[in-house]
Parts: sequence; C-alpha cells; structure tokens
Amino acid sequence: MHLEKTFAMKTSAVLYRSALYVIFCLLGPCLLEARQPYNVLFIISDDLTYTALSCYGNKVCRTPNIDRLAERGVRFTRAFCQGTYCGPSRASLMSGYYPHATGALGYTNPRPMIGKRPTWSQYFKQRGYYSARVSKIFHMGVPGGIEQGGHGADDALSWTERFNSPGPEWKAPGDGETLENNPDGLKPVMGGNTFVVVEADGGDEVHSDGKTATKAVELIRKHRDEPFWLGVGFVRPHVPFVAPRSYYGPYTPYERMPLPEKVKGDWEDIPKAGINYKTSSNMKMDLRRQRKAVGGYYASVAYMDAQVGKVLDALHAAGIAEQTIVIFTSDHGYHLGEHDFWAKVSLRDESAAVPLIISVPGKKPGVCHSLVELLDLYPSTAALCGLETPPHVQGRDISGMLDDPTLEVREAAFSVAPMRKGFLLREQRYAYIQYGEDAGQGVELFDTHADPGQFVNLARDPSHRTQLTRLQAGMQAKLKAVRDHDLPPKATAAP
Repeated sequence: MHLEKTFAMKTSAVLYRSALYVIFCLLGPCLLEARQPYNVLFIISDDLTYTALSCYGNKVCRTPNIDRLAERGVRFTRAFCQGTYCGPSRASLMSGYYPHATGALGYTNPRPMIGKRPTWSQYFKQRGYYSARVSKIFHMGVPGGIEQGGHGADDALSWTERFNSPGPEWKAPGDGETLENNPDGLKPVMGGNTFVVVEADGGDEVHSDGKTATKAVELIRKHRDEPFWLGVGFVRPHVPFVAPRSYYGPYTPYERMPLPEKVKGDWEDIPKAGINYKTSSNMKMDLRRQRKAVGGYYASVAYMDAQVGKVLDALHAAGIAEQTIVIFTSDHGYHLGEHDFWAKVSLRDESAAVPLIISVPGKKPGVCHSLVELLDLYPSTAALCGLETPPHVQGRDISGMLDDPTLEVREAAFSVAPMRKGFLLREQRYAYIQYGEDAGQGVELFDTHADPGQFVNLARDPSHRTQLTRLQAGMQAKLKAVRDHDLPPKATAAP
C-alpha cells in the first residue's frame, strides 16, 4: 500500500512538472516578452545623404557597419524627411507633428507648441522605459554647440538622462583647409557653417562622435536589464568635415574623387527659389576644392560609421541584440555637387530623401521601395512595442512593411524647406515642388522614372498639365490637413 501511494505521488509530481513544462513552452515566449519589451535604439547621423552609403550603392565611400545593419534589417529606399534642415526635421520626428502643424520651422524646441503632448522618447519614458539621449537628437548647433558642449534646443522632459559630447571641431590639431569662399587659399581654417576639411591628429575619442559612441556603449551595458529608449546622435558628416587622419586614406589623393554629372543650362528651367543656397559658384569652389569636399565628406562618413559599429557591438556584448529595435537614419539628405548644389535645404531627392534602416528581432531582412516619412517612426515603434499610438501623432504605422516590404501606407511623402517657403509632394513617379503656399514663387515637376536625376522641369510642358493640376490640388489638400490636425492651445511647458 505504501509503495502504491509513493508511486502515485511520484506519478503526480511527474505529471505536474510535465504540465508546467508544456505551459512554459506554449506561453514562455509571451511571458518573457511581457517581462522584457523591446528596447528602442535610435541612431541618427547629421547631414547624411543616402547616396554616400555603400549599402545604397556608393562604390567609393565605405560604410561596413551601417551595411551590416542593413543586412539584418529592412532598408528603405524612398524615405523622406519632413524638413530639409536640422531644426524643423528633428522637431518634427520627435514631436510627432509636421513642421507647419506646430510652427517649429527653425531651430527651436517644439515644446511650447505641443504643450503636454508627449514627444517620441517621452511617450516611452511615461510607460516605464529608461529614456536617454547622447549628443544631438533635437537641434544642436554644429560646430558651435558641440564646441560649447551645451544642450542646444533640447527638450528636457523627453529624457530620464541626457548627455552631451563636446569636441574640438574645426579647431582640432591637424591639416586643415577652408574650401568655401577661399579661391586664393589665404583664409585660415574657419568655424561656422563652412566647408572645411581637417585631417585631424589623434584617435576617435578626441572628437564628439567618438565620445558619443563611448557613452552609448556605457549606457547599453548599464541599462541592459531594463527597457530603454536610447537616442544616439552623431554629428558627422555635418561640416566641418573633421575626422582622425586614419579615415582619409581611401579618399586621397582627392583628385580621384568622382563628381556628379553636370548638365549645361541645368538651372535655366527652374525658378530662382529652386537654386540652392550653396552652389559651386557662390562658394567659389573650383573642381579641386569640390573633389576635396567630397573626399572630406566621405572620410567623415567613414568615421561616423565606425562609431555606429561600436554601438552595435555593445548590443551583442550585452546580450540584448535580440531584444532591441535598431533604427538608423539622418535628419535630412545632402547635396555633394549634384546640379552644382551643395549641402541641404533643397527639396530635390539628394536633400529631401534620407537613409532609413529598421532592424527588428525576428523580422527577415529586406528592401522596401514604398514611400515613408521620418514622422512614421514614432507610431511604428509604439506599435512594435505593443503600445497605443497617441492620437496627436501625424505619422503612420509602417511596421507592417517589416513583414511585407510591398505594403504601401501613403501615396506621397511631404517635406518642407521653410527657409525658402518650399513644399514637396514626392510620389513614386512624380516629384512636385512649389515655392510659396500659393506657388507664387514658382513650381517644379519632375518625372523621376524618365529623369531620375531631376534635370528637366516639366511644369511648363503642356503634355504634363494634367499631372501638374492634380499635384497642385494635392498640395493644397495636404497643407490644409497638416494644419487642421488636433493641436493643444498655445501652451506652457508641461511640468
């Protein structure tokens, strides 16, 4: 009898353990996910054109670390910023509003316009995430703000902690040359928003981006056991083009740097407002200086890419790569001599389009050609993390594209260049640009299938009158929808 009772007890224990094992196998992953929600690692470069990355087809510039992220994530080929210079773009993607919805058209913090509405990182912070930024996420002046090490136009309410990464910028010891407005070569190396190349002495951590990578690695190690939203802002390749000397080797001698196609009479069919604020002509950059500008830019990109690699390595070393959504992008694009334009502000593809790579654990890698906006990152990460999207957010959830890259959520991307009252509607085929809300300063229309370089303005072509009329109506509807979206009263900052 005793043996039978003992046998029955052991059998019950075995059955109980077996039942627990089955339950764990079925529900364990869900319970684990509930305990350990996805982290969000948001990496943003400054003034980076997608055309400079080897994973987007560049044959000269080397970006192995961004490339390896692209190999395990989804690379978007038609992603567009909402403002073609730093301030409005960053305020938009972080606030969840288009620039003209809030009026954050310059280099200001959007908080006075959004009131208590949570920014992207703040929304995660309010839901138990550790939220931090390292260096430039909201606007921060480069090089001045980096030299001073201040917060710039940052929003303190968005973060649990925030860290700045001061650096020497154009004052870094090394071999420097001012390329802009220096035809006789007599100007010394200069600060400000000036094309300067410095082949700098010393290693990575002399400069801001090296310090940013080091701090990001430290934070990943420290907060590996709790959910986090970590913004890592690299300031290169924003001018000045400063990087340790070792990164310049592949791009020298500068004379062999390729320049984009130049078309005679390229500006003749576009309005005056469509000519960019920096051109080869008004910067007085001859072909030698243009090639050196490209080489200096590429060296700065290569340096930034190496810092991205350190941050990605830290995720794996901490054992949390499979718990972390990784996003890489830029605040806007950048001209490197296309149309003899340089820098940002323009609404052509080189300036308005951005690189965008999103890697989510368990999702297959791929390439997505659907139109997306940086504004879509806020609602998409909320959806991926099982959070409701705040009703004020104007972006769209593109998380479905990570499973099905053929999915489309919008017919056109919208971007603005407030500095010249410019507006862009970018469809898959047509790019429509107008200057002035009534188009009073001119319009541009490009068929990007027939003319991917956007050299032929079709706005006055009678055969494209129907397309022009349709897009003009679409622009007015978009402007109205942007402004009619729900906003709080003009507000003071939230406590």
